[in-house]
Amino acid sequence: MGKLFGTDGIRGPANRPPLTPETAIRIGQALALVLRRHEKHGPKILIGKDTRLSGYMLESALASGMCSMGADVILAGPIPTPAVAFLTGNINADAGIVISASHNPFRDNGIKFFSREGYKLNDGKEKEIEDLVGSAAFPESLPPAERIGKAFRCEGALGRYMVFLRHALPAGLSLEGMKIAVDCANGATYKVAPDLLKEMRAEVLPVNIAPDGTNINEHSGSLHPRRLAETARRRGADIGLAFDGDGDRLVAVDEEGGVVTGDRIIAICAIHMKNAGILDNNTVVTTVMSNLGLRECLAKNAINHVNAPVGDRYVLEKMLDCGAVLGGEDSGHIIFSNLHTTGDGLLSALYLLSVMKSTGKKLSELASVMKTYPQILRNIPVREKIPLEEAPQLAGMISEVERRLGAKGRVLVRYSGTEPVLRIMVEAPTVDEAQQSVTQIAATAEKIL
Repeated sequence: MGKLFGTDGIRGPANRPPLTPETAIRIGQALALVLRRHEKHGPKILIGKDTRLSGYMLESALASGMCSMGADVILAGPIPTPAVAFLTGNINADAGIVISASHNPFRDNGIKFFSREGYKLNDGKEKEIEDLVGSAAFPESLPPAERIGKAFRCEGALGRYMVFLRHALPAGLSLEGMKIAVDCANGATYKVAPDLLKEMRAEVLPVNIAPDGTNINEHSGSLHPRRLAETARRRGADIGLAFDGDGDRLVAVDEEGGVVTGDRIIAICAIHMKNAGILDNNTVVTTVMSNLGLRECLAKNAINHVNAPVGDRYVLEKMLDCGAVLGGEDSGHIIFSNLHTTGDGLLSALYLLSVMKSTGKKLSELASVMKTYPQILRNIPVREKIPLEEAPQLAGMISEVERRLGAKGRVLVRYSGTEPVLRIMVEAPTVDEAQQSVTQIAATAEKIL
């Protein structure tokens, strides 16, 4: 078996290796055995999932494998990824599993792991799991019949998560008087997001809340906020909130239909937190993909900025290293490490709404603190991920574009950690310059890769 884990768990086409029932059983067994080794007792493991059709198949296989290795399994059903991170500790489980491919189409799926503290499982334990899944001697570790585990439903999982979210923000926060459009991408937030906002007295205009197993992320959610923007503007909403399929990303739209991505949300929250005296170490962590405009905005407001590699787990690692409490990505992964252990779209939404309520400002006004430089991103499918340093023609084209842009722009070319694609990002003073540069790099990449 090849490498099992990518940058964010295990991901790929559903019902194709490694996301087959057979492999999922072994993954469940391996996790349970690793926990038995470290915890010295029969482990308890929580499983949550998004709304993909293949989630039922993988949930059953994982649960079967874990029970066969002596673990008890708690099934939370369709629930956001950050809810699993919270509930794992809340119900005193030894680990949590999320079955989701996040923003990917329904044909893909994935398996992500959380520790009992609610953090992504560390590389060491992932390596243990990967080694066990590929081990021929693995079945020798199966316990006798009397030590087989059991599986049962987690009652009130969404209710517990909603209470956590309400308590994470200032007591008594009310959204009364606000009209909020919500796009749940037919994913894991389809019930909890509208219910929570209604509980907080908002008028809610929900869309894409009818999952059928195949429509998750389909022309909806945080990857496609333009439709929500039209709805918000047409129906006079104060704000629109767009989540991705597993609920850990947020992209907002303002009352005029303008899209407010993760970088702008981070800028709004950073300035508010600094003014409130709660931006620990006066530092914000983002990735190399963050817009130049965000860096300029933070510098203008005398806020320190730290770069991390792409991926929310790397943002969190850097945040913990430098004592920052705010970090994230332009895609909408935003982490408030003083409130949660992972990115949480609903928590980010509530924080943004609380800023609007406390300042009395419209979202368009709040978002104007940051200028956005034109940024073009293109994904090029690849047959294999040849190291870029071994493709001199491509490296030469990248260098040529970088020389032409100079300090006025940026070029970032990297392979996706979750898909067989090369991601090309160019930031430039104008859309035309960015588009021309991306097209040149993409044409070279398509010839070689």
